[in-house]
Amino acid sequence: MVYLYDTREHDGKNKHILDMWDKMGIKYKKKKLDYGDYSFLVLANPDLGIMRDMDFSSKIIVERKASLDEFAGNCVKERERIKKEFALAPSTKVLLIEGGSYSDMLNGNYRSEYSAKSYWATLHSFWHQYNIPFVFMPNPQESAYFIRGYFQYWLRNYLKR
Repeated sequence: MVYLYDTREHDGKNKHILDMWDKMGIKYKKKKLDYGDYSFLVLANPDLGIMRDMDFSSKIIVERKASLDEFAGNCVKERERIKKEFALAPSTKVLLIEGGSYSDMLNGNYRSEYSAKSYWATLHSFWHQYNIPFVFMPNPQESAYFIRGYFQYWLRNYLKR
């Protein structure tokens, strides 16, 4: 597997993920992704019967927000864009929100003036409208592990079919 991260991921903002993947020995590369911030590909390996590279970026993605503030800003300033992106994204996707918890969101522990009630309603509404569950990652250092597990076990189940 080679993990892909989108060219629009600002350098430095995902350094914690790339550094952890380096420590884990995970291969990754920067690539323009049509949807989401992360996906993966499996490189050709004739010994395993994989005759060509298999890119899964049209099947599964992770959309990462670096903070509760970032997603709140998307909801206020770019709501139509993000709704369109979620609607067009692959059916297997997850919204990863770093640096905060569900409790932080409920209690308005973020800098945006987007109300906690609206934040809560938007997250749950988007989950059902666009089939995008959300995961809070209070410690961003664990995001690399989450992404790895999300992709690794999806692929494992995909190959069993």
